[in-house]
Amino acid sequence: MFERKTYIQRRQTLMRTLSGGVVLLLGNDHSPMNYRDNMYPFRQDSTFLYYVGLDHPQLAALIDLDEGRCTIYGRTPTVDDVIWSGPQPTLAELAQAVGADDVQETEALDAAVTRVLATGRRLHFLAPYRGDTQLRLESLLSLRSGAAAHRASMDLTRAVIAQRSVKEEQEIEQIEIALQTTLDMHVCGMEVTQPGVVEREMVGLIEGLAISGGGRLAFPCIFTRRGEVLHNHTYANELQAGDLVVHDSGAASPKHYASDITRTIPVGQRFTERQRAIYSAVLAAQEDAIKVVKPGVRFIDVHLTAARTLTQHLQALNIMQGDTDESVAAGAHALFFPHGLGHMMGLDVHDMENLGEDLVGYDSETTRATKFGLRGLRFGKVLQPAYVMTVEPGCYFIGPLIDQWRAAGTQAAFINYEETDHWRSFGGVRIEDDVLVTDDGYRVLGPGIPKAPEEVEALVMGDQDEI
Repeated sequence: MFERKTYIQRRQTLMRTLSGGVVLLLGNDHSPMNYRDNMYPFRQDSTFLYYVGLDHPQLAALIDLDEGRCTIYGRTPTVDDVIWSGPQPTLAELAQAVGADDVQETEALDAAVTRVLATGRRLHFLAPYRGDTQLRLESLLSLRSGAAAHRASMDLTRAVIAQRSVKEEQEIEQIEIALQTTLDMHVCGMEVTQPGVVEREMVGLIEGLAISGGGRLAFPCIFTRRGEVLHNHTYANELQAGDLVVHDSGAASPKHYASDITRTIPVGQRFTERQRAIYSAVLAAQEDAIKVVKPGVRFIDVHLTAARTLTQHLQALNIMQGDTDESVAAGAHALFFPHGLGHMMGLDVHDMENLGEDLVGYDSETTRATKFGLRGLRFGKVLQPAYVMTVEPGCYFIGPLIDQWRAAGTQAAFINYEETDHWRSFGGVRIEDDVLVTDDGYRVLGPGIPKAPEEVEALVMGDQDEI
């Protein structure tokens, strides 16, 4: 956890933002894999971590906005806990560490919530995203099944999003710590990606490096020769010379801050001429997009910058045709770039999307588009200083999508389907970095993970002296 003053100040900011009442924050509990005592690795709720800082299961907090007090609810460790898990901090010690004012046993939470409701005070809580949390909320509030999400406080939700969106310097430092480990993961991916290797062998090495770095993976690793499948989590393919591998992974720091990097790797050799052409197109699109990141710019316009550059490169390859601006306006590039440019990142790899993707990424001035491709953009609104965004354009040749568009004559003015047919087995390319919006522009976070084609090839070929 950070210093206790961090959590005191964060809660004080929340108290100033909301007009009154009591905030209920439920921490996560253990989640069984297949029976009660065989658990998934514990991951605390990110908003609970942000305001309370305690990375322990079975905790809750009530923040009294009117009295300016925070009470933590939990369970006193038993001898059985010590036997199985070692010495445990007391509730009082936990409260002291994060500047809470009082502690109570878990059983006291029901009565405390009942008192708040009986006096007519407003109880603020966030929409649950886990089934056990939903059941706990509905029990506490005597709600029918499924009602908790509809009763969630929009005032609290918007306050949390506004506060967590602006990253503190110590949060940025945590992301960079995560990126140091992610560098090792991606360099390993380039050095060991050789013919005959099975994808799962690489995934095991990558996840092991994340754990060795003091955290875990921020999200399930994507490592696949089927790069046209955007989120491919199957790892059974044996790599062959001439394949392209999309490697999308990121470590989490010991304090759970995420990183998210994608690189595309030629298997056991240098890029072929065709591979290098598409790789260069995606790299140029990413670099052009990053250059326009700054406060006051809508992220949807950053996305369109990448789309425009990608379109120009595909036109040069005779895959696309016609006027560039008209083509982008029509959305023709989405056949090859069907997802959004990026998302906000922090304690969650898709930061706060459990609170509502549109609430995080859009507002009254910038609403989500309905056009294919652009509607997949998770974040479109105006950028502000201290936002952390991923920038991850891609180019993919997805056979069923090509067939669907061609049969319907979709965007025929801008797509050369005869030429596209020659690229059907290509796969995909994606390149991603994590970018901080600064007061006057941007900074690419992390130690600099190789992405120039020559750097990637040198690691694949074992010619590190060329980097």
